[in-house]
This record gives sequence, C-alpha cells and structure tokens, in this order.
Amino acid sequence: MAKTKESPLPPAAAPSPPSAAEETMPWLEEMPPKKIVAELDRYIVGQEAAKKAVAIAVRNRWRRAQAPEEIRDEIMPNNIIMIGPTGVGKTEIARRLARLAGAPFLKVEASKFTEVGYVGRDVESMVRELVDVSINMVRSEREDEVYPTAEQRAEERLLDLLLPPLPQPPSAAASSAAPGTTETPGQRPLFVVSSKGDVESKLPEAETEANERRRRTREKLRAQLKDGQLEERDVEIEVQQQSFPMLEMMQPPQGMEGPDINFGEMIQELIPKKKKRRTVHLHEARRILIDEELKKLVDMDDVVNEALDRVENHGVIFIDEIDKITGQRGQSTGPDVSREGVQRDLLPIVEGSTVQTRYGYVRTDHILFIAAGAFHIAKPSDLIPELQGRFPIRVELSSLTEADFVRIMTEPENALTKQYAALCASDGATLEFTADGVKEIARIAAKVNERMENIGARRLHTVLTTLLEDVLFELPDYPTKHIVFDGPAVRERLLRIVEDEDLRKYIL
Repeated sequence: MAKTKESPLPPAAAPSPPSAAEETMPWLEEMPPKKIVAELDRYIVGQEAAKKAVAIAVRNRWRRAQAPEEIRDEIMPNNIIMIGPTGVGKTEIARRLARLAGAPFLKVEASKFTEVGYVGRDVESMVRELVDVSINMVRSEREDEVYPTAEQRAEERLLDLLLPPLPQPPSAAASSAAPGTTETPGQRPLFVVSSKGDVESKLPEAETEANERRRRTREKLRAQLKDGQLEERDVEIEVQQQSFPMLEMMQPPQGMEGPDINFGEMIQELIPKKKKRRTVHLHEARRILIDEELKKLVDMDDVVNEALDRVENHGVIFIDEIDKITGQRGQSTGPDVSREGVQRDLLPIVEGSTVQTRYGYVRTDHILFIAAGAFHIAKPSDLIPELQGRFPIRVELSSLTEADFVRIMTEPENALTKQYAALCASDGATLEFTADGVKEIARIAAKVNERMENIGARRLHTVLTTLLEDVLFELPDYPTKHIVFDGPAVRERLLRIVEDEDLRKYIL
C-alpha cells in the first residue's frame, strides 16, 4: 500500500476535498537520510550533526521493517537526546519532522508530567495522545479515499431535499385494505403478459409522463447545483444532536484522567440518539451531509487496527524540556514527584511496556523517543543512570553566531523577513531588507544575546518586532508603500534602545 503524507483532521473538523495541487510526499521513513536532511535544511539553518542523527534514526525504522521477521523484533530504536541552548533549533527540528512524517508523531513537554498518584499528567498519557494522533491520521487518509463517493451520495440527498419524492398514491393502499371497494379505470394498475407467460406491471401513461418531467427537473437542479447557483438557498435537514452539556461536567479534570475509561462517552452510547431539524444554507447542508456519509463509508474498526499498528511500529514521541525533570541527585530531602519520580515512570515507557488506551493495548517497545533540553543548570549525567541508558545517542547543538542569524533571516522558506513582507503586502505595501540591513539586525541580535540571556534565534523576533512596530502601526496610512530597511535605517531605529541598558532589558 502506497503511503503518503496526510495532515490529520481533528475529530470534530469538517472534511475538505483533497486538493489536486497538494504535493504528495513519501513517508519520512522511506526517504533516504540525505533527503531527510535536505527537507530539514529548507527551514533550519546549521545543526548538521543533529539533523544527521535524526535522519539516521528515522530511516532505521524503515530498515527494520525490511529486516527478516525472526530478527525484526530484536532491533530496538536508537533513542536520541539533543543538547543545546534555547533557540538553536531543537524544537524546530521536531516541528518539521511532524509535518514531514507520514507516521504518528507527538511532541510533549516533560515539565507537565508528575509521578503516578499525584495531581498532574502521568507519562502514559503521551502514548494515549499518540494513539489519538494516529487515529485521526488514518481516518483522514480513509476519508480522502472515499471522498468522491461521499460527495456523490450527499449530492443525491441534496436533490431529494430540493425536489422531495412524490408521496405514494393512496389508491393501492385503499384497494388492499378494502377488497370490496370499486376502483376507477385510471387507478387500476396495468399488467402486461409476455408470450412466455411473464407478468410485468406497466405504469399508466400519465404517471410515466410525470416521472419523465420529474427526472428532467432533477437534472436541471443537478446542473444548477454543480454550477453553484443554489448555494444560498435554505434547506431543512435532520441532524443528530450534539453531546449533552451535563455529560461534559462528568469528565475528570485535566491531569487526573487515569486509564481511558470515559464515562461520558459510555453514557452517551446508552442514551438514544436524538435528532432535530435545522434550516441551513445549502453549502452548509452539503458539508453536514458529506460528513455523515464519510462516517458511514469509513470502517472505524479497520482505522483503529491500522492506527495501533502504526503507533507500535512507526510512532515517534518528542520529549521537549527533558532537563526540567533533572534534579541534583543525592541532594533532595523529600519526594521529588515532578523530577526523579517522572524519570522513574518514563523508564518502562521508553524501555518497552504495554499501555492501556481506549482503543486497546499498545506496546511501546519500538516507538522512537527523541528528547531535547537546554541543560543550562543540570547536565545529562544528572539524569538517573537507567534513563541515560535508554537514550544512547547524544547530539550537541551549537550556539548560533552572527553569521547564522544572517542565514536564518534569508535562507529558510519561512524566514522572518519573508513573514513580515507578507504581512505588509496585505496592506498593499512592499517591505524590503537590504543585505547590510539584515547584517545590522543580526549584529544587534548577537550583541544583545551576549550582554543578556542568550535565547538564540528567538532574539530575532524581539529585535524585528521592535524595529517594525511603528511601521506596522501606521501602515494603512503610511506615506510610501515601498519601505526599505538598510543598515543606517536599522541603526537609527534601534540605537537608543540598544545603548540604553534599562530599555534594552525590558524591550529586547
């Protein structure tokens, strides 16, 4: 089965038709490591060692799937820890992997978890969330496959709403109920007997003409429907009522979910489904009807089986801020439920265990875990030794220099300068940064990072926001629609803030 990258729909989102312009990409795992690095290079500057390690680890998932069956279960994923200061691209690598991957991908913050038995999220919830991501992904793929069929069915139902079927004539029912009653010749059904003795019913001529007129009217309505001439017409449809407000109050508070036994969903299954009639525009009715038809066409049992298999064999969990659960070992005086307690709970998940989810049991043996942390205060060696052993590959990301800042503002497809140019274009203005203007912004960002806390590329956000604040505020009435920022213009706008220590501290 050819696997393509799809963007998962949220459970309540209305489906949209698959666009022919969308570029279908192979699964991330099926791409060679050099191609994975090339895809990451489109958005992330530098950090070649981290990209290389991630590309190898992801490609090894595909290699394992091709290995002989007798050794396949013995090949364990090489979990990675990425170490580096904030703002150098650790989280961005995860975000880009998530968009490229056709496999289930989840990013979580380690600082949100607490030890089992305390108020807060337990580490098993990350596996449940990964299963939800996978369910949405597979369902989205299945819906795209059957979307044309759902669209045709919805169109027929819309035509039935616009041209309701004729009611059954009462003559047939009356004659069967009262055999002694007399019928007029026009109401009596006609039958034709063939030479072989077969009997066929024949509609009266008037009824045949009515059916033909009705068919022509239906085809005219179909043509108008396809041309979009009826989009604003009101139609009345029957929809299923949404969940009951009282049942929402029965949900456990966040952080105390425990095993996924959702009492609200169980009660909703027992309560009979209520339907109500709504009058909506035709385009809204089409969306509702397509959604209903997709639910009928997609086999959820098949979706769940495929999704669980993807989680177990292709799932990737990115654990950010892992240094926040690192404590000074041997110095704690009481229970450290959000640090070492979380590490102890992570051990079996990363090593391989079975987690209960609402869709069934999931084994975590072959899920790839990528952890990242700044490790400003703590060191990777401060993690408990057992957890260190579960992350055998360590990659250090380097701090960003002034030259890196210049590349970050010019090379990536989502560079900040391009983002601000797009924002200004919405007001009909053209924003341009010259080469010396970009160098000056990079110099100021690097200088501020040296004097204050080094927050990496995030400093470019604060510098550019301060630089463009007045322009974006006055842009609708700006005298010129072509705005150019060169070196002197950047220095002039930012000099006072950069030189004033108090202003720099609070603004940049």
